[in-house]
Amino acid sequence: MLPRVDTRASTAPDSRPAALLRVATELTAWTAAPWALARHSVVLAVLADVLLIGLPALLSTPGDKKSTLVPVPGPVTIVLVLLQLDAAVAGAWFAWPRPAAVAVTVLAAACLVLEQPRWRWLATARPGRRHGGGEVRDRAAGGALGEGPR
Repeated sequence: MLPRVDTRASTAPDSRPAALLRVATELTAWTAAPWALARHSVVLAVLADVLLIGLPALLSTPGDKKSTLVPVPGPVTIVLVLLQLDAAVAGAWFAWPRPAAVAVTVLAAACLVLEQPRWRWLATARPGRRHGGGEVRDRAAGGALGEGPR
């Protein structure tokens, strides 16, 4: 089993409006991308949702969520959010009527703007380090992330 990382001492700045827009955009991506892909391949539609839901569930930057399954550097988390934004907008334009696609584009643009403080924090966040230099300790092993038990 993968270790969970205790990240309580250092957390990303994430406002409630930014988080709400991010969740709304993620839900839109999980709907629009498969909807657009289903015309061509049901397998691709299912794979899109597996990737759009599964990658962010598994990969996260310590300090960005309460627990981390697979720690990744902050820029990876930024790329995952950009993937969600792109999937929402592209899926909406390919699958939905123009007014809905415009609304999704505005939603994604607002999310992009409100995410900036979190992304500045994530741009310097690295697994195994607290934001500010201290080590992140693995709760189960009692050691620094990536090390075995001491």
